[in-house]
Amino acid sequence: MGGAQRYPSRRRVTGYRRSFFFERLWDVQQRDGFRKGSSYGLPGQDAWNLYWFAFGRYLRIMTCSILLDLDGTLIDSHPGILASCLAALRALGHEPDQTLDIRRTFGSPLDDIMQVLLQSYGDDRVGKAVAAFRQHYGETGLLGSVPYPGIGKSLEEMKRTGLRIYLATSKRAIFASRILDHLKLARYFDGIHGSVPSGELDHKPELLAHILSKHGLSPSHSLMVGDRRHDISGAHAVGMRGLGVLWGYGTRDELETAGADQLVDSPPDLARAVLSMVNGKESQAG
Repeated sequence: MGGAQRYPSRRRVTGYRRSFFFERLWDVQQRDGFRKGSSYGLPGQDAWNLYWFAFGRYLRIMTCSILLDLDGTLIDSHPGILASCLAALRALGHEPDQTLDIRRTFGSPLDDIMQVLLQSYGDDRVGKAVAAFRQHYGETGLLGSVPYPGIGKSLEEMKRTGLRIYLATSKRAIFASRILDHLKLARYFDGIHGSVPSGELDHKPELLAHILSKHGLSPSHSLMVGDRRHDISGAHAVGMRGLGVLWGYGTRDELETAGADQLVDSPPDLARAVLSMVNGKESQAG
């Protein structure tokens, strides 16, 4: 065969059917890939070029992992979190204002959020407030979350390309798992990670380092996606790139100041922005 490169059989290709690259490649190869008059039935040069381009792109994506924040990135959890914050303050004997603004605290560890809220009352019972919050949130608060429009489609598109997807949230992992199950989004994830009772994973750098180690992921081939500075600075602390989303609780200025490698404007554009960064493109998404 003169050292010619071997084209994978249809049987071998079907093993990769979850990747649209191989599906599209086979369609093109079937349409116009075989060289007329070839006794060996080898594909033409255009089909060969397409094959190696698609195969290289497929391998690059299959070795990349996406770590996603939850609150403010995938879901709007403000109603449920606000209700649980108010319940926690009442449990400690306070009478909070129903119009309490807690959005500025989103993305921080729960202990930090409770500490900020208790300051105005001169109360230092952070541990009790956290316990009261988690009791209320576990019973009813977590059901108040809704996915941002277009997030489900973006997750599906990323999953279809072969990317490995992990959740990385400061929320308790058990609550995050219940939320994703409730919203029927859990099927897109290869792993769901969040804070644990010991408190050792409360901060983003420690959480991301844990996920990378547990799944054997390379920081240089992983991307963190989130809406707050904690997500971006946490990613950079462990050697990852950070993609900032502009529909959550953070601002463009906050994300740019934190050093976001790229920004994306809307949930429907998330998959495109992620794939752009994975494929090494320099175009801005937002």
